[in-house]
Amino acid sequence: MSALTVRQVRGRYLTLYGLRWLPTGLMIPVMILLMQERGLSLPQIGLVGTAQGLLVLALELPTGGFADALGRRPVLLAAGVLNLASLALFAVADSFALFFLVWALQGVYRALDSGPLESWYVDATLAADPQAEYEKGLGYAGAVIGAAIGAGALLSGGLVALGPIGPVSALTVPVLVAIVAQAVALVALLVLLVEERPATGVAALRASVVQAPRMIGQAVGLLRRSRVLLALVAVELFWGFGMVTFESLLPVRLAEVIGNPERAAALLGPASSAAWLASAAGAALTPLLLRWFGAAPGAALLRVLQGVTVVGMGLFAGPVGVLVAYLACYAVHGASNPLHSGLLHRQVDGPYRTSVLSLNSMMAQPAGALGGVVLTAIAAATSVSTAMVVGAIVLAVAAPLYLPAWRAGRQPAPVAEPTTLPVPAADR
Repeated sequence: MSALTVRQVRGRYLTLYGLRWLPTGLMIPVMILLMQERGLSLPQIGLVGTAQGLLVLALELPTGGFADALGRRPVLLAAGVLNLASLALFAVADSFALFFLVWALQGVYRALDSGPLESWYVDATLAADPQAEYEKGLGYAGAVIGAAIGAGALLSGGLVALGPIGPVSALTVPVLVAIVAQAVALVALLVLLVEERPATGVAALRASVVQAPRMIGQAVGLLRRSRVLLALVAVELFWGFGMVTFESLLPVRLAEVIGNPERAAALLGPASSAAWLASAAGAALTPLLLRWFGAAPGAALLRVLQGVTVVGMGLFAGPVGVLVAYLACYAVHGASNPLHSGLLHRQVDGPYRTSVLSLNSMMAQPAGALGGVVLTAIAAATSVSTAMVVGAIVLAVAAPLYLPAWRAGRQPAPVAEPTTLPVPAADR
C-alpha cells in the first residue's frame, strides 16, 4: 500500500468507486417494474424491500469493526460476491420468497460495503504522504457516483428500448449487464486494492463483536445528551420514509401515465441520468444556500420544497410534467445532503464522528422499509398519486426538526462541554 503515490491511490479509489455504482445505475430504471412483470403486487414489493432495510439497520455498525479487523479488501470482496449473487438471483426470481431473499442479500451487501473503500482510500493516502489532503478525492467521488449511476441508468434505458433478446424480456436485459458489470468490479477490486492485512485479525474481530453493543449504546447515549443531534437524526426517519416516493413509486407512476411499463423503463433510463446530473447541480448550490439562508434554515426550506416536487410527480398530468418534477426533486435532494451532513459534523467532535454519522445513516433504513410497506399499500388501496402525496407530506413535516440546530447556531458555543465519548476499539 505504501508503494503507491497519492495520485495512484486517488485514481484507484475513483475507479473502484465508479465500478461499484455502475450496476446500481443499471438496476434503478427496471427493478420495480421487473418485479411487477414477474407477478409481485405493489404491497409485496414494499414488503420484500424491508429485508434490506432491517439487515442494514442490524449490521451497519458491527460491520465497521469487521472491516477494521479483517482488512478492508476481504470485506469488500465478500460484499462484491454477495452483490453478484443477489443480482444473479434477481435475474431469475419469480416469487415473493425469492425476491425477499434477493433483498436480504442486498441488505448484507450494503452493510459490508458501507465505508471500507473510503477508509482504505484515506489510510492509503496518508500512508503514501502523511501530509496529503485526501478531501479532494472525496469531493471527486461525489462527481463519480453521479456519472456512474447516470451512465448506468442511461445504458439501462437504451437496453430496454432495444427490446427483448430471445427468451429474455426487455426489462431483464439490464440485470444481465449489471451482473457482468459487477463481475468486472470484483476483478478490478482484486487487482487495484492492495493493503497490509492486520496480523491480529481474528483477535480484533472477536473484540469488535464484543464491543459492538457498547458502541451502539454510546452512540444512542450521545443522542440523548444532545437535542440538536437527536432532532437531526430524526430528520433521517422522515427522509427515509419519503424517499420511497421518488426511488420506488416514480417508475410505477411513470408507467401509469405512459400506459406501457417497457416504454416507461426506456424513458426512465435517460431521465435517471439527468436526475443525477440535477442532483450534482443542486449540490453545487450549497455555498449560495449557506450565504443566503444559513445551513439550518436552508435545510428546512429544502425539506418543504422537496415535498412540493413530490406532489408534482404525483399530480401532474402527462410524462413531461412528471419528469420535470422528478428532476426538480433530485436537484433539491442534491442540495439537501451537504447541508444536513454539515449540520451533523458541527455537532460531533472528531473521534466519535463516524459512529454518529453511521447511526444517522442507519435511521433511513427502517424508515425506508416502513415507507415501502405503507406507501405501496396506500397505492394499491387508492392510487399511486395519493401515496406520493402522503410521502410528500412526510418529507415536508421534517422541516421543523432543524429548529434546534438553528437556535444552537445563533447562540455562543459553550466553553467546556465536549460532545465526544470514548472511542471503542471497533470504531472505524
